[in-house]
Amino acid sequence: MAKQGIMVCGHGSRDKDAEREFGRVAEGLKKRFPDLPVEYGFLEFSAPNIHMGLNALVDQGVEEIYAVPGMLFAATHAKNDIPSVLTTFQDSQRGLTVKYGSELGLHDAMISAFQTRIYESLGLDANNPPDNLYDTLLVVVGRGTSDTHANAEAAKLTRIVNENMGFGWADTVYSGVTYPSVGVGLEKLLKLGYKRVVIAPYFLFTGRLIKRIYGYVDKVAAENPEIEFIKAQYLNDHEKVIDAFEVRVREIMQQDEAGPESLMSAFKRRLASGEVDIHHHHAEFQPHKHSHDHGHHHSHDHSHSHSHGVYRHIGHPLGPRTMIGENICCCFMGQFPQSILDEEQERIALNCPENALAHR
Repeated sequence: MAKQGIMVCGHGSRDKDAEREFGRVAEGLKKRFPDLPVEYGFLEFSAPNIHMGLNALVDQGVEEIYAVPGMLFAATHAKNDIPSVLTTFQDSQRGLTVKYGSELGLHDAMISAFQTRIYESLGLDANNPPDNLYDTLLVVVGRGTSDTHANAEAAKLTRIVNENMGFGWADTVYSGVTYPSVGVGLEKLLKLGYKRVVIAPYFLFTGRLIKRIYGYVDKVAAENPEIEFIKAQYLNDHEKVIDAFEVRVREIMQQDEAGPESLMSAFKRRLASGEVDIHHHHAEFQPHKHSHDHGHHHSHDHSHSHSHGVYRHIGHPLGPRTMIGENICCCFMGQFPQSILDEEQERIALNCPENALAHR
């Protein structure tokens, strides 16, 4: 029987704390699968990269790898980049089989973990919750991507959690390329008149995006001292998050080729039909490159930016352009057409320092 191993595939972060937190998830999985080697790796920014993790499994004699994306929703990285790396690696290793699982998604365990983080922020016992929280506004912060379905999943999560917990009102804002952005979204929602607002990021780990989100909350809170703003913790290695990872691994073990199309099967189908353009630099660690030019052209060189789909509403008046000039530098400059950069030029020149919160 082929020796089996588990590979947890992450995106990677410039934040070393995020790397350490991701490693703790792998440690949690090792406890659930004590007889199997478990490794992890990242697409970019961080080490070990995915190839290094896969090599470590092969070096331990593993012939069948169960790879799971350490991601909440199935956007570009989970759908294209990780399957590309796994396929390339498998093709280079004789006798190796790599099976790829599903994103964490809105599994019941993930929803439960998220609700627990919200209750904790309110000083409440998740095992003995109040009947309702009608006096409180819930603002869920999603990652925000160019993938419409991934954005919709964040909105679906908000509705589920709102009905489960009984908030007075709940809505979704995003920290990525879509709209509404965190700052302007909060400003709109405050008009509802709630005096207590919970901001809950649906994120696995810390990093520049979490810092950006909390930075916006602090800014809006300073401008509205009469309102209580409560920042819920991100998911991290909550025990129920490990539960969800375990479920995804066991699903791969029981994978039925005749069942629903998997992420890997969908990737291979789209690749064969020419629907996806893969950039194999994701297989190896790429240091972050970031340049600023506060003249007429504002340049951001992100080594990964061209692999993200271009979002057709990038210029939305409530979207990421609202982040420009907030001393929390907007990192989507590469997607803005020059006409938008020209319109926002004054804000760019005045308030996008190298030490902006998103770059710390």
